[in-house]
Amino acid sequence: MEPRQQYVEAAPGVRLWTERRGAPDAPALLLVMGAQASGLGWPDTLADALAARHQVIRYDHRDTGRSTSTYDQRPYPITDLARDAVAVLDGLGVERAHLVGMSLGGMLTQLVLADHPERVLSATLIGTCALSEAPYVAPDGTEVPVGELPGIAPEVLEMWSRPVEDAGVEAELDRRVEHWRVLNGGQLDVDDTYFRDLERRIITHTGTHVASTAHARADDSHMLRTDELADTKVPTLVVSAPAEPVFPPPHAHHLAQVIGGGATHVVEIPGMGHALPPAVQDPLAKAILTHTESARQDGSQVTAADSPTP
Repeated sequence: MEPRQQYVEAAPGVRLWTERRGAPDAPALLLVMGAQASGLGWPDTLADALAARHQVIRYDHRDTGRSTSTYDQRPYPITDLARDAVAVLDGLGVERAHLVGMSLGGMLTQLVLADHPERVLSATLIGTCALSEAPYVAPDGTEVPVGELPGIAPEVLEMWSRPVEDAGVEAELDRRVEHWRVLNGGQLDVDDTYFRDLERRIITHTGTHVASTAHARADDSHMLRTDELADTKVPTLVVSAPAEPVFPPPHAHHLAQVIGGGATHVVEIPGMGHALPPAVQDPLAKAILTHTESARQDGSQVTAADSPTP
C-alpha cells in the first residue's frame, strides 16, 4: 500500500505535512521526531517495519520539511509543538495512538502523556530526558539530583556551537553527515553514504538545504510535568542507548523511575547512540512492536509478564 500524504491544520496559519503507511484500520502509531528534524528523519525501513502491525504516521514539525515555517514571524514555545502532535491526531481522525518520540520528540511525547493521557495507548521514549524534578535513585540507593546527571558530550556541544553557514548543498550534506557521525556515539560503524542519502532525501522533501534554527530559539519553559508523569498509567517503554552522547546513561533509567512506576520498563539496544543507523532499526522495531502488542487498548498497566525482553 502506497503511503498517504495529507496536510492538517494545527493552528491558525499553521499547516503540517503528514504521511500514513500501513493498514488504515490498524492501531495508529505516531512517530514524533526531534528538534529541527523532518518526519523523514524516521527511516523508511523503520516505518515500514512498524507498519506491519500499525497505521504509522510521520509528520513534519513546524519549521521543518513541508510544514509551515512561522517562527520568525510568530515565535512559539516548545509546548506548542506538543499541541501540534495532538492536532495531527485530530486532523487525521485518530482518537488514540501509540506514540514514539525521539530526542525533543521524546519530550513532546512526555508532554502529551502528561496533558492528554486519554489520547495515548502507549508511549516509547528514545534518546531523551525526563521532564521531572524527581531525583535519580542509583543502584546503591543514592539519590542523584537531576542537575547532577551526566550532560551532553563535549564533542556534541562543540559541533552545536559552530555557526551554520550556507555554503551550498554538498557542504551542507557534509555537515549533516559529520553531525550524525558524532551523534552515533562511537560504538557502531557509521555509513556515511547511508546518512548522506537520508539527508539528501530530506532536503529534496523540504525544498531547501538551509537548516532552520527555530526550535533552538523557541521558549523551552513550562515543560516540567513531575507529578503528572509520576501518576500516569499509560504503558511506557524507555529505550536505553549505551552510546548515547546527548542524554547519556543513566538518563534512560531515570526516565523509567519517574514515569508511572509499574507501567514503565527499559529495553537496551546494543551499540545505539543518538541516531537511527540500519544496525539499530531491526532491534528497535522489534522492541516497539512487542511493547505496543502488550499494551492493552484501554491504556491500563501492563504486567511484568507482558514486558518485552531486550
